[in-house]
Amino acid sequence: MAVSLFVDSTVGQASLYQKCIIGIFYMRDVHLPAFDLNLLPALEALLKRRNVSQAAADVGLSQPAMSRALARLREVLGDVLLIRASGGGYALSPRAEALAGQLAGALDQVKAVFQPPSFDPAQVERTIRIAGMDTHAILLAPVLMKRLSREAPGIDVRIESYGPDLIQRMETGQLDLAFAIATTELPPGARSETFSTDRLALVMRRDHPMARRKWAIEDYGKVSHVGISIMGDSGSELDAQLARVGVHRRIALVTPHFMGAIAAVAQTDMVTTISAVFARTFADQFGLILKEPPLPETGLDLTVVWSRVRASDPVLAWLRGVIRDVAKETMYIGQTRRRFPAARKGSKTPAKH
Repeated sequence: MAVSLFVDSTVGQASLYQKCIIGIFYMRDVHLPAFDLNLLPALEALLKRRNVSQAAADVGLSQPAMSRALARLREVLGDVLLIRASGGGYALSPRAEALAGQLAGALDQVKAVFQPPSFDPAQVERTIRIAGMDTHAILLAPVLMKRLSREAPGIDVRIESYGPDLIQRMETGQLDLAFAIATTELPPGARSETFSTDRLALVMRRDHPMARRKWAIEDYGKVSHVGISIMGDSGSELDAQLARVGVHRRIALVTPHFMGAIAAVAQTDMVTTISAVFARTFADQFGLILKEPPLPETGLDLTVVWSRVRASDPVLAWLRGVIRDVAKETMYIGQTRRRFPAARKGSKTPAKH
């Protein structure tokens, strides 16, 4: 046949899957997209068991359903497949004998197409881009990179700024992940999970005029503040909480950097309300005190966000797990609401530069 000569001359060292599929279809002109792939498990069971009832049990079909599958296979392949033997039972036709040795391996390869992709972190070579802040670069990144150097040395990480085009960058795959908090509104199709917990702290220098008093929410309107602007806007959830009780604060300095905020309050009478984990890390170095904010809501659930474009990415799923592990060491405030240390009398603020 011309078809068989064509197959022989072009398949060469084709995979077992290719050989089997070609073997099934070359005897007849079959339109592959119209072929019911559910017939392949039935065919495998029939060739293995040589018995309709036993084959039906193997694949979870009723005997009549398996009989219909056999009839359909005979029609598609143009071969009887099972021949009633003189001593009882069935024997395989020559065509069925040829298929039997190929089909099992071919089905394994077909099944693998529909399995989630597996990977070995140690073999991955890739750059992961994450939208984050200096808190993540300072607290999380060093320990994260130490862990990656052991388990996935081929993964590079880029912590990038947020910006108004954040959603577009995530939807187009320019960004893989973004750090956020649980109250962040997500775009359609985006997913998130919590990787750590934190809370807000009211931060000022230790010898601030209001360092040794208990703050009321009205006190927020009596001092100047340093605000953090991540997306380049001026509003914040803190200001929304203050507005609900009629308090307006003056924001004298706005910066995208938490380190800049604590450096500024260390040298002035300004205060800032930021991550307690971050402020505690540098409180002694900058001569700061942390106080409980007189606010209704101070808890922060820290989240990592990804778009539908990256929803089935096994590398990112693995990396999110690593981030959770690392954050337990570096960005976790704990479940208890411990008091912040009180201001110490006679404490000195760092010298002004």
